[in-house]
Amino acid sequence: MLLQQIITGISIGGIYALLATGYSLIYSLLDFSNWSHGEFAMIGAYVAIVFSNILGTPFLIAAVMGVIGGAAISFLSERFAYRRIRSNGAPNMFLMIAAMGLSNVFQQAANLIFTGQYRSYSFKLPVSTIKIGQAYIGVLDLISLGITAVILVVLIYLINKTKFGLDVRAIACNQKAARVLGIRVDQSIATVFLLAGSLAGTAGILYGMKYNVFPTMGNVGLKAFIASVIGGLGSVPGAIVGAVLLGVLETLVSAYISSSLRDFFSFALLIVLLLVKPSGLFGVDVQDKA
Repeated sequence: MLLQQIITGISIGGIYALLATGYSLIYSLLDFSNWSHGEFAMIGAYVAIVFSNILGTPFLIAAVMGVIGGAAISFLSERFAYRRIRSNGAPNMFLMIAAMGLSNVFQQAANLIFTGQYRSYSFKLPVSTIKIGQAYIGVLDLISLGITAVILVVLIYLINKTKFGLDVRAIACNQKAARVLGIRVDQSIATVFLLAGSLAGTAGILYGMKYNVFPTMGNVGLKAFIASVIGGLGSVPGAIVGAVLLGVLETLVSAYISSSLRDFFSFALLIVLLLVKPSGLFGVDVQDKA
């Protein structure tokens, strides 16, 4: 039973990690909390619903279009909202306020277009289980875990072993110095938003497969924020570890205590960590940021 809950928790944590890593990447570059990031997951899930349920395309194609949808909205948000604010020399707080506004706009638009009805994908989901010892592990959980593991390994390689990753790390250290060195800062930031949006779109589709698709599902982005803070804001490995810890904690609390107390324990962990180690498990001491 414990093994079953742990694997389920890691699977959920993997979905959180897809969101949290994109969140951390954006924070590391622009020093602001992108509160609309969860809505990119919601948009990706709804795009997949449109292609799968309404247009009748094969689910693989629908999923790809969902990922593209999340990436496109993220990219456009940076291009036409955040970049304009940055170019005006406005404080980072303005970026966070704009993100809150975008979050509300996307959520209300989804509610108007699709109503508040809970929707599920039309294709048959794998609901069978695999027996491992005395535990029965859901095939869907294993599929989700496998997909997220592959994506996160590729992401870590991209950040640590490629020129793009080197540029991103340079911008995160000192944006002005990166410009002097000839790094195309705006292009790199736009690419990070594109990457973060694709990760969010993937997370939204996996979340919709496990649960349902609904206008407020983007609120799961709050869990990504908690995971990012636990791991250390701006740290991609930290975001992954924080997300997995959060997923396992929530699953164990739901299984052995009460599902109604799941969020209580999540926020309690966040508060305790902020009191003991404000920079997070993998973070470094930095000045307070928006």
